[in-house]
Amino acid sequence: MEIQTIYKGKYDVIVVGGGIAGVAAAVSAARNGASVLLVEKQVNLGGLATMGLISWYEPLCDGKGQQMIYGIAEELIRLSAKYCFDNLPAQWGGTSGNPPKHPSSPRFSTLFSPTVFSAALDEFVLDSGARIRFDSRATWPVMEGNVCRGIIVESVSGAELFEAKAIVDATGDATVMHRAGVPTVEGENYLTYLVHMYDTDGAKKLAETGNTVAFRRWMNRGSNLEGHGHPQGMGMLKGVTAEEVTDYILTGKQMMLDYLKTLDRGSYDVMTLPSMPQFRKIRRIVGKCDFTAVDGRTFADSIGDCGDFRSQGIGNHYQIPFGALYNEKFPNLLAAGRIISAPDGDGWEVARVIPTCALTGEAAGKAAAMLAVQGVPLEKCY
Repeated sequence: MEIQTIYKGKYDVIVVGGGIAGVAAAVSAARNGASVLLVEKQVNLGGLATMGLISWYEPLCDGKGQQMIYGIAEELIRLSAKYCFDNLPAQWGGTSGNPPKHPSSPRFSTLFSPTVFSAALDEFVLDSGARIRFDSRATWPVMEGNVCRGIIVESVSGAELFEAKAIVDATGDATVMHRAGVPTVEGENYLTYLVHMYDTDGAKKLAETGNTVAFRRWMNRGSNLEGHGHPQGMGMLKGVTAEEVTDYILTGKQMMLDYLKTLDRGSYDVMTLPSMPQFRKIRRIVGKCDFTAVDGRTFADSIGDCGDFRSQGIGNHYQIPFGALYNEKFPNLLAAGRIISAPDGDGWEVARVIPTCALTGEAAGKAAAMLAVQGVPLEKCY
């Protein structure tokens, strides 16, 4: 049986993936004069930050009082705190407000409502002029040699072809780049299954103090960053097959349910389950050069500096090279977010979090617009 593909038109830039990196890329490209389509396989934007419930906007500062990331990353942290609770410190623009703020750290970071932030992201993207396509999975890049001419997208409408002059892969697993033939490297993951919940003790504290931050509580059944809590006997997970993704979700959900069975059933509720697997590192590209998170290292093609969300990285300044966002053999494909060329270790660990995803997304979107609208060669688009 032959599957018919319907032609749906052409954009300057297509961004695949509506997480923080994809949102930043789409808005950046649109603001730089490109016609933009953002394709997201889920029905909400924000990726791991919202659907994955990892609702802590990591620091935009170096931990010693110096802001390092600006631009769209700063716009987004302020948007995350605009309509609902946060704990942004006063020195970074937080206010006492109602409910009162309760900073847990002096850094330029905040907790936020994943549901409210996700709703606000729609408006943020649409206001830029970019278009959004939800519930649509980008399945295959259409290649002409090493040039990507468009993306096949499958949805309730069937298989559809969207042409583009430049494509930004912000999928989190490098689906587009990998299937286009760009060299990639697979990561390894511990199993984490984190939900948001509340209980009667938290409700009492909320009534007494107005501390909404403490009311919405993270509960993790599974591993922390160092692997403590990973299921005994389970190997490391890559997340590159449907079977492995399914095993990850079923195992994590069962671990959470087993814990909930031990609680007084009238004392709590789970606000929401994650609607995507909470993998940290799935697949990343091999780029023109690597981002290795070396303190003080500089690059001629730097797109900006970022800090380190971990305590051991306080005070460190990392430059990100534009060359980590593309492979020089593929002249109109760009990577954004946790799939950039960042080897395992400090590079990948720093590259995968919200502020760095926003920074690389903004750079990738601007470069895609320069390539598509102005005809600037990719290697000169930083």
